Amino acid sequence: MARIGIYGWGVVAPRSRNVEAFEANLQRADSWLEPFNGFGPSTFLVGQPDFDFGDYRDWINERFLPTKYPQLQQKMGMPTQHAIGAFIQALGQNEGIEATLQELGSQTQVLVGTGLGDFPTQYDCSVVLYRAQRRWDRFWADPERNTDRRRYEEAGASERETMRTDWEIPPEPSSGAPEDVEVAHQQWNAFWMARSADLLDFLAAFDSIENEGLKGEIAAGKLGLLRRKRTSFDNLVRQWGCPTPPWAAVPARLLWNIHNTPAAQISMLGKITGPAYAPVAACSTFGVSLYLAMQAINTGQAKAVVVGAAAPRPHATSVGCFYGARVLASASRPSMPFTDLRGTHVAGGSCIWIVGDHDFMSARGYKPLGLEILGVGVTSDADHIITPSQTGPRQAIHDAFTAAGVGAESVGTWDLHATATPGDYQEVSNLNGVLPEGVLLTARKGTFGHGMSVGGGWELMAQHMGITSGHIYPSPITDDELHPDVRRFAFDYVGNIKRCAPAGVAGKLSMGVGGINACVISRRWEDGLLGNSAGE
Repeated sequence: MARIGIYGWGVVAPRSRNVEAFEANLQRADSWLEPFNGFGPSTFLVGQPDFDFGDYRDWINERFLPTKYPQLQQKMGMPTQHAIGAFIQALGQNEGIEATLQELGSQTQVLVGTGLGDFPTQYDCSVVLYRAQRRWDRFWADPERNTDRRRYEEAGASERETMRTDWEIPPEPSSGAPEDVEVAHQQWNAFWMARSADLLDFLAAFDSIENEGLKGEIAAGKLGLLRRKRTSFDNLVRQWGCPTPPWAAVPARLLWNIHNTPAAQISMLGKITGPAYAPVAACSTFGVSLYLAMQAINTGQAKAVVVGAAAPRPHATSVGCFYGARVLASASRPSMPFTDLRGTHVAGGSCIWIVGDHDFMSARGYKPLGLEILGVGVTSDADHIITPSQTGPRQAIHDAFTAAGVGAESVGTWDLHATATPGDYQEVSNLNGVLPEGVLLTARKGTFGHGMSVGGGWELMAQHMGITSGHIYPSPITDDELHPDVRRFAFDYVGNIKRCAPAGVAGKLSMGVGGINACVISRRWEDGLLGNSAGE
């Protein structure tokens, strides 16, 4: 089995636009959360990433045509931009590693996942479609362009009643609650739009335009055909004076920002030709990416793998759905794991690592960062969509120890998933009897919030950076805040005072929505093998 090390890492997180800022912020026992204004005034707190894509303009301009940076800036959503930024940071930790990743060809893989995906882009495109469809329906429902509607408007009361029955006409919009009237208008216009003979004429002309096929040489003819179709389409819209059809209003940007886009863009910018795809495992995405990377390296499919996760900025849809799932804290005071269990806080950003076969990387002069990754265990609860089980996480822990070749008695410190919900108790209870008494526990979602998919990466980086420097970074939790049911377990908890890093291996558990668990076991490198934690 290969020894697995980290040879580059980058991060975008709340209050932390790069690795150096992230490590400096970890020194302080305060929360990185801030008020959320996506609903207007509210009491929600979120982890807003400190990020400016312009920080990476020079790197991109040095390698690509001047059109590349604005193209990425305009077309790529935040998850992809966050991932690109963290990847560029990661390349700076070991000089020359960029060329090595390229030279390896298919033996460099890119495994970068997301959680909810680029839902802000999905939301924006859905809003555009919604508005375009409403305009479209109103236009073709108008009596001037709709013979059936005009006949209905001109009919007497008795004839109208017959039409309502025969045609199954929805109720006419009337007074009432504004939201009810709005829905009634939508249904009314959609019904008449579908009966417009003029619309059928428009669609016949549109169909004729789109049915023109490519004749002659493909390379020479395809652009000309696309231009002719576009010109004919624009002329058709002008001829009818109609709004943009809804299918033509949806931005293509939605297609450019699907789940695998962060991985694809990293492969393109890094000129990496090995497999590039998106492991999607909710809150366990980062750990699952590591798991797949270790498999690829140990089976000889890869020598190096770019792993990680990316999430957009907190958005009204993500904050709202977390609140709807009853796992979100809605008060203006940060919610801390192990305390009053009020819920978590949504956060966004990215975390990208370059992991590799230690023998291969060290032979080329690269020094590992952080800790050696010994093993990863991945399981599913097969039980509940969001409430963790006992057997699933425990099996992931057992599998991680087996893969690492160590026992639970060797654990010195452990980082929990701990979302400041009642599930915290279940998680600590699961560890009771598995880990030795006195193990030093950490939980950091009260610091930077819950980054769906990326939070596990931040937590692992905090663990690796701290142990490498000889200590465990503090968290905002104080001893007197610990919930009594949590306090009764015989573990030690890291609060607002920095602690010395204990001897032994380090464990980290993530538990994702859907019941997917990922446990990572790491240990210190021997003296002489370790590089600088932030690549100074």
